[in-house]
Amino acid sequence: MIFTAFYRALTQMADPRFRRVIWFGLALAVALLFAMYAAVLMVVQVFTPDAITLPWVGEVTGLSTLLSFGSIAVMLVLSVFLMVPVASAFTGLFLDDAADAVEDRYYPNLPDTPRTPFWPALLDSLRYFWLLVVLNLLGLVVVIFSAGLGMVVLWAINGYLLSREYFVMVALRRMPPEDAHAMRRANVIRLWIAGVLMAIPLSIPLVNLLVPVVGAAVFTHLFHRIALR
Repeated sequence: MIFTAFYRALTQMADPRFRRVIWFGLALAVALLFAMYAAVLMVVQVFTPDAITLPWVGEVTGLSTLLSFGSIAVMLVLSVFLMVPVASAFTGLFLDDAADAVEDRYYPNLPDTPRTPFWPALLDSLRYFWLLVVLNLLGLVVVIFSAGLGMVVLWAINGYLLSREYFVMVALRRMPPEDAHAMRRANVIRLWIAGVLMAIPLSIPLVNLLVPVVGAAVFTHLFHRIALR
């Protein structure tokens, strides 16, 4: 069931309608990562002097500029840990479009659902944002001091949180909240595994930009496969 959902989500990337959703999700992800990069760059510029004096070397200038360029590489590394919060923050903004594209192709007999209002969707998506930011930045420290083994723990934590958020948001389009949460609890292991398989590519720079929209499609398939049992 899980691998079929991923396969169908990936093959639908050739669908023109689905590609529009991907470009929208990609633009949102890049925008938030750029905002985070700008914040890091501002901190570098504010706290780094234009010149320092080194013993036996003398005055060295251009340090702020050098660090600014270096911060691009830093942000690529940070994207490994920050793309999970990004995926969470913007879920509700493109989930309806991704789910609609999947349902129109694979489940055409379903009735239409009302679109989630913009602001409630944004606020709902931001619920776990800061929690995920803190967990992933702590995970960065753990990974550094555990020779990378902490990444497995981070995948497990992020997989659980992402599966919880994505599945419930998909389910809420077609059932009351209590039923959506009950369905998630009854299938928690299967959904957790799918969340981990989503969290792993989120830790790959550049590839991770495409994962949030693909993840929305995957959990749409999982919801309908579970609901039809």
